[in-house]
Amino acid sequence: MSFEKSRDLSYRVRRHTLDMTSRGGTAHIGSIFSMADIIAVLYADVMCHDPHNPQMPERDRMILSKGHAGAGIYAVLAECGYFPTEELMTHCQNGSRLSGHVSHKGVPGVEASTGSLGQGMPMAMGMAMAAKMNGQGHTVFCIIGDGECDEGAIWESALIANQYRLDNFIVTIDFNKIQSLTSVENTIQLEPLDQKWATFGWHVIRVDGHDHAALHAAYAEALAARGKGKPIVIVADTVKGKGVSFMENDVLWHYRTARGDEFNAAVKELEAQQP
Repeated sequence: MSFEKSRDLSYRVRRHTLDMTSRGGTAHIGSIFSMADIIAVLYADVMCHDPHNPQMPERDRMILSKGHAGAGIYAVLAECGYFPTEELMTHCQNGSRLSGHVSHKGVPGVEASTGSLGQGMPMAMGMAMAAKMNGQGHTVFCIIGDGECDEGAIWESALIANQYRLDNFIVTIDFNKIQSLTSVENTIQLEPLDQKWATFGWHVIRVDGHDHAALHAAYAEALAARGKGKPIVIVADTVKGKGVSFMENDVLWHYRTARGDEFNAAVKELEAQQP
């Protein structure tokens, strides 16, 4: 299996969002790039969804808890056909429905507005609990940031999901090791992160978050674990700013916007990697 569909989609997400954030003068390109491969695999090959019927009852739900990277979700939805890709260039412009932090207001395919860190996962957990109670068969996916793992609401949700055996709930941690103004390690040490989640009663998978073959295998294992009584977490080791060498592992690109020579250099690097 070549995974060409997801690899091409991840390239398009990076290329679109570089343009979107540069044009709109917005931040978080490093956070978007670190999760681009994850969302490309989910939307290309893993999740049940239909751009022609966004409210399909049996659809899987996806909540981006790290809502500051919302441009990535807009880009993947547009590429999947939820709305025209041309609309992406209105991102953060006056009158646009594509706000900086991801919003569900008028945007097909977005399940919930997020951005207050630590709140998206509890929301997703509630959706998974409701699906269980109502006998619905869909899966609830949630992507959280490593900086979010400083929030108590994340660990409360982890405890509750285990308590209620929410094996229809798959959380992915975008573990890029950098948050806001410094490294995760310098803020609150999370390692051994996989062991912590296992202690909380979760089925844990750890994977290279940029390896499409490994990501496909991880989600296949996660879906196979449904029905076994444990919520599932994928700890995806990623690189902040992945895909542009001068952005990678640099805390500046949590907030910095690529313009001028930096923008041109980033475009050149991304286009050299086009599948």
